[in-house]
Amino acid sequence: MTDDTRRRLLHWASGVMVVLGAGHLMALVAITGWSELTTWFDEGLWAAVPFLERGTPPTVASLHTAVAFWSGLGSFAVPLVLLGLLIRHAAGHGTAVPAVIGWALIGWFLLAGVLLGPSPFFAGIVPGVLVVLATRKPDREPG
Repeated sequence: MTDDTRRRLLHWASGVMVVLGAGHLMALVAITGWSELTTWFDEGLWAAVPFLERGTPPTVASLHTAVAFWSGLGSFAVPLVLLGLLIRHAAGHGTAVPAVIGWALIGWFLLAGVLLGPSPFFAGIVPGVLVVLATRKPDREPG
């Protein structure tokens, strides 16, 4: 495998990760609305974790605020976009990306897809496979 092929595989992997992460955030904003997603910010940063207040059970409203945070900015989407950008940067500089990153993505998305059922989680297996393929050793010259 040539360095150009390796770089192309990593660029595709990073593109898929950025699209999945950004798409998750955009879909969430479209479905829920920006005002509901920022409720946790208006009530204070600890509103995202309603179980921290001792002595008072969480209310339905506080749980709704927590769900809004953890399904948006607190979800996998932000780290996935950042990892995709990091892989793109590494590929652009010719830095190797360890195969364990690809295997971890495959495992994470496979497990989440199985637990969640039919969902876009299975699409996340693609960048994991591309990262693993990009780590393969170069083909040997015959002779």
